Amino acid sequence: MNIVKLLDMQAALDEHIQAKHDLGAENLVERKILALLVELGELANETRCFKFWSLKGPAEKETVLAEYVDGIHFILSLGIDLGFVPEIQAVRKKQETDLTTQFIAIYGYISEFRIVLNEAAFQKVFREYLYLGEMLGFSAVDVEQAYVSKNEVNYERQKQGY
Repeated sequence: MNIVKLLDMQAALDEHIQAKHDLGAENLVERKILALLVELGELANETRCFKFWSLKGPAEKETVLAEYVDGIHFILSLGIDLGFVPEIQAVRKKQETDLTTQFIAIYGYISEFRIVLNEAAFQKVFREYLYLGEMLGFSAVDVEQAYVSKNEVNYERQKQGY
């Protein structure tokens, strides 16, 4: 995954949105953190990993991947706002965990990050989110391609007054 390319694309999208919506120098960190939490919930909903009461399986892989990269957008955007460059070092944990546990853990890491707003907490969110992507079966190539595609969709949405 070419993180520099994705950061450049995210920075351009952020600038476009801030200009279009006349946000100027408004601090959007809190809103972006909430957006990230919401996107994480939408992703969990598409995986259906926690829906013990249902026999219906997860959404199609492409749908889950599209939801996953929404989270990548907000993580990168937060990094840009705070001057943190995400470090790619996703390695499977020695002790495997299930999807539900990983989702809950990431909620906690995001909440911790919100409180401390430091680079170590940011890197932990990013690392654990990448690990979630691995758990979902996404390669770095899958994620980068889906990110680029969703970035284009986001620009189109802005043109249409989304």
